[in-house]
Amino acid sequence: MESPNSGFALGRPPLTCDDCCRPTNLTHASKGYRRALVIVAAINLAMGMAEMFGGVFGKSQALKADALDFLGDGTITLIALVAISHGPRWRARAALLQGIFLTVLGLGVIGAAVYRIIERKLPDAEVMTWFGAAALAVNVASALVLIPHRKGDANVRAVWLFSRNDALGNVAVLIAARLVFWTGTPWPDLVTAGLIGGLFLLSAVDIIRNARRELRGTV
Repeated sequence: MESPNSGFALGRPPLTCDDCCRPTNLTHASKGYRRALVIVAAINLAMGMAEMFGGVFGKSQALKADALDFLGDGTITLIALVAISHGPRWRARAALLQGIFLTVLGLGVIGAAVYRIIERKLPDAEVMTWFGAAALAVNVASALVLIPHRKGDANVRAVWLFSRNDALGNVAVLIAARLVFWTGTPWPDLVTAGLIGGLFLLSAVDIIRNARRELRGTV
């Protein structure tokens, strides 16, 4: 049986700690993943701005919340793109920043929904439906781009969680649009915005937990 250092006799370099500790999942280092991040960032930032316009025009808090999710996703994806070229500790820090950013977004969405309860303006169900459907189509496209790259470190998982949240938020907006139309009240819109904000917070906890675990592992 060969000893760990028997590589000298066979013309191979001896095993080192780096060889043993190097992560086997190199999703973050692949050219395909970099290309996927660029595509997803561009799609999300563009759709976020379009959906924010739809939220303001249609007086829909749920659309605004979903637009923030898109804009946040695009921003976080850009952070992930920058973090790719750095070591594990920097990527974990980037994921931690992503989690904190998502927490702020979640609290902001919930706070805005609570504030809108006072106004109780009826959103435009038709505008919600059209923008919600367009957003869902965009998210399906983003998910298809990211599915092959969803496994990896905290930074990689954070990008995947953001995209998943987007898709869930789109479905919620479409359901809320139908409920607003049927009930003639703004409550489905406001409740949906609150649920999207809650989903932000749950995902933020997961991202921050994974990032802190990886930071401890790189000390």
